[in-house]
Amino acid sequence: MEKMRKLVNQIAYTPPQERLRTLSPLQLSLIPLLSLASTLYGFALPIRHRFYQLGLLHKHRLPVPVISVGNLTWGGNGKTPMVEFLAVWLANAGISPLILTRGYGGADESKMLQRHLYGTPVKIGIGANRADTASCFLKRYGHISPCKHGDTDLERLLSDNKKGNSSYSDQIGIAILDDGMQHISLWRNVEIVMVNAMIPWGNHQLIPLGPLREPLAALTRADIVVIHHADLVSEKDIDAIASEIRKVKKSLPIFLSTLAPLYFLKAGNMSCKLVLMNIRNTLVLCVSAIGSADSFVERIKKLGPAYVDRLDFSDHHSFQAKDYDRSPEILKYLDPHEVLILCSSLQILPHKGNTEDSFKKCLAAFGNEFVIFKRCD
Repeated sequence: MEKMRKLVNQIAYTPPQERLRTLSPLQLSLIPLLSLASTLYGFALPIRHRFYQLGLLHKHRLPVPVISVGNLTWGGNGKTPMVEFLAVWLANAGISPLILTRGYGGADESKMLQRHLYGTPVKIGIGANRADTASCFLKRYGHISPCKHGDTDLERLLSDNKKGNSSYSDQIGIAILDDGMQHISLWRNVEIVMVNAMIPWGNHQLIPLGPLREPLAALTRADIVVIHHADLVSEKDIDAIASEIRKVKKSLPIFLSTLAPLYFLKAGNMSCKLVLMNIRNTLVLCVSAIGSADSFVERIKKLGPAYVDRLDFSDHHSFQAKDYDRSPEILKYLDPHEVLILCSSLQILPHKGNTEDSFKKCLAAFGNEFVIFKRCD
């Protein structure tokens, strides 16, 4: 199954004009079947959306504002790092956010979030039915009702100057929908769409022939687009991606982000943090099961090892000898080799007048439809 995933992934990111030169006979034989499946999927997409528009399918609305973080393609677009970025920001502003995540691949990303956000007021709800999961958490912790009139505006509430404000205690103020763009059964206030700068649209085909979960026209539903891994491509590439986005929605705010390495953790000893310089002039094997292994390897190379090799598995690959967030104890048995876990965080890059502050202000401005958070007892 792992081999088949890799074969299909290569097809999805190979331009049609290069197929005969780069794909194997087996891959070429799969294209008609994948093409048929993509066509059927393409027919089903608008029907599903139409059912929601007509009210034949019910769209749930939570009693708190919802920020959705999603993408148009499968994996590697920085959704989970953006979710963490937003959760930390909101928590520092005195709002207790609820992250709603499906929990793919043994819930490895959820476990990572739990580790990174330990000790904060952030709550993480795991489950395929995000509305039901949210309902359970809202019943347990209560919520801050968004009121249209009050004495505190959202932009001031969300400002960095509120760091450490715990006036709202454990009550949930905002829900963050992880991988939410296609989860249209849940109403959202803001739609953030992440785009991988290194491989933005693949072969421009819908899954399974291509990586697109929806056509580019779906960007009309976006409120903000963030081009992730922007520091690993040229300015010309960034401009080309931005141009393609604005052909769909001219007024769409576009920001750039990176996944900045912070430190290494030593396997089996969570308290042992190692500086990034620790791998300089060493031999490194990059082992990953993420959506964008190329970006991971490129960032490791920038840290100065003498030699880098790689072992890539498909996104959320189910290991027998599992990775750190699935089964930490397994890494203890890899002695005498030193096993390190890279910890990184998303950062908004300054670009053409857009900064992290302007990103937050843009998000707060979209939130003006719910404007106020105050206790409504």
